[in-house]
Amino acid sequence: MRSVLERMARAGHPPLHTRSPQDARIAYEAGAGVLEVPKAPLARVEDVGIPARDGHVLPARLYAPTTAAGLPLLLYLHGGGFTIGSIATHDTLCRELARLAGCMVVSLDYRLAPEHRFPTATNDAWDALQWLAAHATSLGADPARLAVGGDSAGGTLAAVNAILARDAGIALALQLLFYPGCAAHQDTPSHATFARGLVLEEPAISWFFGNYVRSREEREDWRFAPLYAPDVDGVAPAWLGLAECDPLVDEGVDYADKLRLAGVPVELEIYRGVTHEFIKMGRAIPEARKAHADAAQALRQAFHKD
Repeated sequence: MRSVLERMARAGHPPLHTRSPQDARIAYEAGAGVLEVPKAPLARVEDVGIPARDGHVLPARLYAPTTAAGLPLLLYLHGGGFTIGSIATHDTLCRELARLAGCMVVSLDYRLAPEHRFPTATNDAWDALQWLAAHATSLGADPARLAVGGDSAGGTLAAVNAILARDAGIALALQLLFYPGCAAHQDTPSHATFARGLVLEEPAISWFFGNYVRSREEREDWRFAPLYAPDVDGVAPAWLGLAECDPLVDEGVDYADKLRLAGVPVELEIYRGVTHEFIKMGRAIPEARKAHADAAQALRQAFHKD
């Protein structure tokens, strides 16, 4: 991990938060595959469109390791601070999850800030999950075996989706959360300890969130900060994979505790010595490949419970 950080520093690219959102997206996508494991070939990779509540068609990509019908389905929501990230930046990760878990993965291009501010991303993610629950069979998936997952901001969206699914009576087998953002304010000890030099820096977090939420009220809305949810009783079982050297690690642990206190089954893994974004560094970081395997195992177990 230290070697990766040194190479990133030597490359000397301007930080994303010093660029325009459009330039930051281009830069993030350009660097997204550099440290990834090789792209897994899959039996099915198809682009699909999912309607949002306002009539906008959300691009999505379906991945499946086989053409067989009745596969379990994971809706995957990419990270990127609600501002950057796309289907393309998380293509390799979604392929790995589909391959290792033996499930269908649908990766969603929800709309990004600042063009689309809170709660657009939350609404897009929820609209997609509802649509997939209703149309799983037509995609070749099993509507009785659904899960939602994501990393970073996408982990936030996945956690919120799990609460909304409970309220709507949509049964989910699992919520799969890689270092999710869960808190309204960056005031935990890990935000201070890991504020600089470890991939996700404090100025970037402030920039990302400033693009998405405009007021204290929005920050403290549980759809942005799931730790503020009135209750999480009865939400889907959770698997959380956190990075030890990450500003978000404390709030991830806090959210795991909140779920456990509500009686929700939780599996929590903290990967030692790694930073935010590590799951997209499988070529360089063994812990990334371990996290892929652990997440896939959690999905397999959740999907195949009697």
